[in-house]
Amino acid sequence: MTRNLHFLYLAFACLLVFSCADEQATAPKFMVTNDLDMDRSFETVEIALEDLKKEDKAQDASKAYVVVDSQTKEELVSQLSDTNGDGTLDVLLFQPEIKANSSRTFEVVLKVKVAPKDTIPSCYSRFVPERTDDYAWENNRVAFRTYGPVAQKMIEENIPGGTLSSGIDAWLKRVDYPIINKWYYKDLKTEGSYHVDTGEGLDNFHVGSSRGVGGVAVKVDTTYYLSKNFTKWKTLETGPIRTSFWLDYAPWQAGDKTISERKYISLDYGTNLSKFVVEVKGTDTVAIGLTSHEKDGEITTQVDHGWVSYWEPHGDSELGTGIVALKGTMTGSENYLTNKTDESNLYAHLKVTDGKVSYYAGFGWEKSGQFSTKEDWNAYLKDYAVKINNPLKISKL
Repeated sequence: MTRNLHFLYLAFACLLVFSCADEQATAPKFMVTNDLDMDRSFETVEIALEDLKKEDKAQDASKAYVVVDSQTKEELVSQLSDTNGDGTLDVLLFQPEIKANSSRTFEVVLKVKVAPKDTIPSCYSRFVPERTDDYAWENNRVAFRTYGPVAQKMIEENIPGGTLSSGIDAWLKRVDYPIINKWYYKDLKTEGSYHVDTGEGLDNFHVGSSRGVGGVAVKVDTTYYLSKNFTKWKTLETGPIRTSFWLDYAPWQAGDKTISERKYISLDYGTNLSKFVVEVKGTDTVAIGLTSHEKDGEITTQVDHGWVSYWEPHGDSELGTGIVALKGTMTGSENYLTNKTDESNLYAHLKVTDGKVSYYAGFGWEKSGQFSTKEDWNAYLKDYAVKINNPLKISKL
């Protein structure tokens, strides 16, 4: 009887070993490779869910995908994402740290879901009906907003408080936690104002009808034409790694051209630049603008490398804005100066391919402590351009 009991224990132990080994063997593994002579971090890698769903357990609603470093066994922050806005999750996002000219291996395992904390995610966006009808978005470094149809209608009907602009506003935050809801509440429900810096930053970036940080224009002959406020919106996701949404615009005229425009905008953790994918009809080129404000900024253009920069005095600090695009898609630039209010912008001209144009636009505020000089900001944009043209490579093992 003792011998039989010993045999049963041995058989059970073997079963556990083989079961664990089988689970490890079936956990999909992926190699992420960095081909550049620079360390990489805060860059988002995507794993197609089609590469994960071969296991029946992946359909278990009680479990969630977890990305694990194969060497250190450390769990990385990850997020399921809908990349094309069709309502279906299609990729798993994570942000590995990869040394220069090296690779790391990661595996995706299933674990029992943990109830999410009732907190605002690091990458966050929402429609803001309580402040007319803004749409605002942020991550741990920067924040932005733009304006909806009610704000436009108020201007057209001479009602105070409206805004007529498809430009992109910059909210200059200098903390790494979410501030959008807090600042709107402060401005609308208390005697405070988000135009005053009490330690977290402020909104002192004037947009008006300018392009702000990355707004769209179409040039016909010598004139730049602009869309008006967005007409529809949809939030696609908010999370620890990415927030994304789309904005629709009413058809608008650029000379004798009728332009249609939809923007897909996303912002990932750890970056100063929002990504814009614009579906556009009626033109084969667009101009993406950075407002010149007082026209006293320093301009740097590297069209062949896909980036332009504007560094300017701003209040009691300094501010850099920039546009980055894939190599070969930026065809030129123009520092367009005029005496007309808010119409002076530094423009980057981009090709429309298959009805789309993609670019990154954002800012760096000296007072946030992220960038101290124009050289710091330009180095960031230069490296950003190199990285998007040489993305981290992921391969299934």
